[in-house]
Amino acid sequence: MIRIQEARNRSEMKAFVRFPFTLYKSSPYWVPPLINDELDALDPGVNPVFEQAEARYFLAFKGKRIVGRVAAIVNWTEVRHQGIPKMRFGWFDFEDDMEISGILLRTVAEIGKGHGLEFMEGPMGFSNLDKVGVLTEGFDHIGTMVTWYNYPYYAEHLKSHGFQLEKEYIESKFPNANADPKYFVRIQEVIRKRYGLRPLNFEKTSEILPWVDQMFDLFNDTYARLSSFVPMSESQKAYFKKRYISLINPEFIKFILDSEDRVIAFAIVMPSFSRALQKARGRLYPTGFYHLLKARKNNRDAVFYLIGIHPDYQNKGVTSIIFNEYYHAFKKRGVQMCYRTPELADNLAVQQIWKHFSPEVYKRRCTFRKSLK
Repeated sequence: MIRIQEARNRSEMKAFVRFPFTLYKSSPYWVPPLINDELDALDPGVNPVFEQAEARYFLAFKGKRIVGRVAAIVNWTEVRHQGIPKMRFGWFDFEDDMEISGILLRTVAEIGKGHGLEFMEGPMGFSNLDKVGVLTEGFDHIGTMVTWYNYPYYAEHLKSHGFQLEKEYIESKFPNANADPKYFVRIQEVIRKRYGLRPLNFEKTSEILPWVDQMFDLFNDTYARLSSFVPMSESQKAYFKKRYISLINPEFIKFILDSEDRVIAFAIVMPSFSRALQKARGRLYPTGFYHLLKARKNNRDAVFYLIGIHPDYQNKGVTSIIFNEYYHAFKKRGVQMCYRTPELADNLAVQQIWKHFSPEVYKRRCTFRKSLK
């Protein structure tokens, strides 16, 4: 018999965060989070996303053994201001047992019904900057710090419980050698002169900080048209600035400025921390910090995390300037392979940006939806 228990205190939340460490202990592809960072992300007293969202966390037990977990999430900005009556669920992990996955999903559904919501969708986090989707292809590739990994049976469980595919995401990769300068060097020179643009590069993290708020404002402008987009608040901007900027090699953050020094485009590339996080085993100390610092400074793999271009400059060749800057930065740093984080499969405009790099789709993931009526 499966028993559900809500995680309420610090000890129970640690058990919630640590469950995947047991579930995936034999997987060479799962990338563990840093335990304390994960606890902070799920804590209403730390993460400002809870100004607009709420969450409850549940553990499934078989006897005294934890066999599953799920987060039941409502983003009230999405529900009240965008009119999307959605119950979110995420941090969804479970042993291969239909009874376990079923009781976890029913627990989320009951909360959604109690709020008068019309459907549930997941797995997904609190907002657009969180992890998303059940992996459906690419199980034999290592994960990243910004995606969930799961076993192949997850999607089959969701389908068996009456869920339908809602959104599909793709992840692709390409060797840096595919970045042929002939596709962007001459064009970027023309674009810079035509629109009075210039790139802004950095060598120190301290140089980036005065520009970060402009970048997040541009992020809101860039992604506002995407489905289910929830804008970042001022407190969220400060939170992400503190949490992530220091992790990124400053040479891998690129801004494009107009003639009045306004940020009209940005790109964030992160070194791959996957192997370092596996070695850290969820902890910064005693050796985790060393592995992460080493990966930040010397890494042959780069992950394109975000690219944002102001709507007034989209489809005007601005990406050629960005690619030119990264071409030189990657060549200097010895980057060999480039990875892209999940993008909506139907976002053809984004996919066109990368067409000259001959990207290979190596992973697919989906969110699933079910009516609560």
